[in-house]
Amino acid sequence: MLEKTFYKKLLQHSFDFPVAVHFWDGSTDVYGTGEPEIAITFKKLIPIKSLTSNASLALGEAYMAGDIEVTGKGDAPLQKLLTAAYNSSESFMRSHSYIHFLPKQSHSEKASKKDIQSHYDLGNDFYQLWLDKTMTYSCAYFEQPTDDLETAQINKVHHILQKLNPQPNRTLLDIGCGWGTLMLTAAKEYHLKVVGITLSQEQYNFVQQRIDEEGLSDVASVELVDYRELKHAPFDYITSVGMFEHVGQENLAEYFKDVADYLTDDGVALIHGITRQQGGAKNAWINKYIFPGGYVPGLVENTQHIVDAGLQIADMEPLRRHYQKTLEIWDANFNAHRDEIQQQTSLEFVRMWDLYLQACASSFESGNIDVIQYLVSKGASARDLPMTRAYMYNV
Repeated sequence: MLEKTFYKKLLQHSFDFPVAVHFWDGSTDVYGTGEPEIAITFKKLIPIKSLTSNASLALGEAYMAGDIEVTGKGDAPLQKLLTAAYNSSESFMRSHSYIHFLPKQSHSEKASKKDIQSHYDLGNDFYQLWLDKTMTYSCAYFEQPTDDLETAQINKVHHILQKLNPQPNRTLLDIGCGWGTLMLTAAKEYHLKVVGITLSQEQYNFVQQRIDEEGLSDVASVELVDYRELKHAPFDYITSVGMFEHVGQENLAEYFKDVADYLTDDGVALIHGITRQQGGAKNAWINKYIFPGGYVPGLVENTQHIVDAGLQIADMEPLRRHYQKTLEIWDANFNAHRDEIQQQTSLEFVRMWDLYLQACASSFESGNIDVIQYLVSKGASARDLPMTRAYMYNV
């Protein structure tokens, strides 16, 4: 009876539509008025101590193990359920009553390399199953509602590069270059001399192979190096997409300072990353199972670090709804290959990744997190930036 009372308190204010909850003892409660739209089934009791320590971690682990099932109308009942939980200030996703434990993190160079490789070195074959042909693992940019994922990712690359207003034969550094689409597009289509850096061995091998196959070694190179250890002359332009979420709260000031140091005196950078308008945060389940060491900075936090680094903000653009749509497509692609992935890994692995993709989509949908592009210059000179934003959209 004590457990049931606790679960009722946990769930009764977490959703804005009727939800049926089937408990481990065969009983059912309905929260909300009307016909339930979603059903949650607890196949076993999750200890109260685990839920009060960190509900998202305890519930995430139970879902991975198959101890919780979520069913309902539509293709993504889990996303709908979590979006409602993010929208409620009293829910288990937001109330401080259910978030007492957060993992300790280290962002030394050794720890950062291990964290990055634990996620990105799952294998290029794995990511090729559900990313698009550009192998772009960050928020796409849907210029038209009919854009498919590949088109939207190419849109994003050009949207970023156009914001720099790059001039031919100048230099560009891509910090956290991923599988290389942005940096190689900059070399081939914008005639820049580019350097990409990553801590992922799989990504490094992939980019190096592309450089060799496309005959770009005279204008493009990739280095397997920590951003803090790069030795190079200053660059005219810098891009960094989905990177600062990995550096850790304690290193954000250094990260933006390094961006400034790597720029020429009138250089321009486009920094694109997940940001919380409500302030910085980390998630215990994602940190443990998906992105070790991850930290989503707050908007005010980032802008203060930008200013403190001697950088000048020229433009900011939130792309939250674009990332929600990107994640929804990734999850659909992932589930289209679910059986194949499960054969190569495990049922727990596919449930973990499906939860991760849907939970992130719901977090963007609810406004719990955002993704923002920061266009910055070193000092106030920014020789290449026009006075209005029109140039960003002139293709």
